[in-house]
Amino acid sequence: MMSNQIQEAQDLYTVMKERHSVRSYDPSVRISREELTEILELASTAPSSSNLQPWRFLVIDDEAKKQELVSIAYNQKHVAEAAAVIAVLGDLESYKQTEKIYSKSVEAGALTEEAKKAIVERTVSMYGNLPKDKLHNINLLDAGLVSMQLMLVAKAKGYDTVPMGGFDADQLKAAYDLPDTLVPAVLIAIGKAAAPGRFTARLSVEDTTYWNSVK
Repeated sequence: MMSNQIQEAQDLYTVMKERHSVRSYDPSVRISREELTEILELASTAPSSSNLQPWRFLVIDDEAKKQELVSIAYNQKHVAEAAAVIAVLGDLESYKQTEKIYSKSVEAGALTEEAKKAIVERTVSMYGNLPKDKLHNINLLDAGLVSMQLMLVAKAKGYDTVPMGGFDADQLKAAYDLPDTLVPAVLIAIGKAAAPGRFTARLSVEDTTYWNSVK
C-alpha cells in the first residue's frame, strides 16, 4: 500500500475502534444542515439490494420537534439533547426509482441504454410483485448498512451517535404523517458527547466464527 493509503486505513481503524454509542449530548452543539447533508451523502454510498437505495431520511433538528420525539422514543432524554435525530425509513416503493438510478449509470458510461432498459424492466417486475413483508425485510437490511456507514462517517467528522430501535413506530408515523410506503427502521441521534460512551465488551472472533461448518 502507498503511504497515504496506509494512513487512510489507519484512520478508518481508529474511527471503528473509537465509535461508541453515546447517550448524553451537549445540547449547545448544533450541526449545520450543510454538514448533515454531507454526512447523509457519504452514508448513502452504502450498498443496497439491486442498488435501489430504499433508505429515506427524516432529519429532526427543530428543538420543539425533538422534545416531542422524546415520548415517541420511550423517554430517552438524549433525543432532545442531540443536535439532531435522523429517522431512517424504508421505502416500500423504492423500485419506482429504478429508471432514475440506472439512467445515471448510462450517463456515467457504466451501462448501455439497452442494458439499462433490461435491468429496469427486470427490477421493477421483481420488486413490484414482492409482498410488503418481504420488501420490508430487504429494506431493514439496507437500512442497517446505511445506518452503520452514517455513524462511522459522523465519528470521522468528530460527532457521536447512538442507534435506537426503542421507539413507537406507529406514533412516529402519525406524528410525521408518514405514508404507508415509508416504514421506520431506526432512529439515530447525532451530536457532541457530553459524557463518553460506556465501555462495551465484545465477544472474540473465536466465539462468533465457524470455518466451513457449524459443527
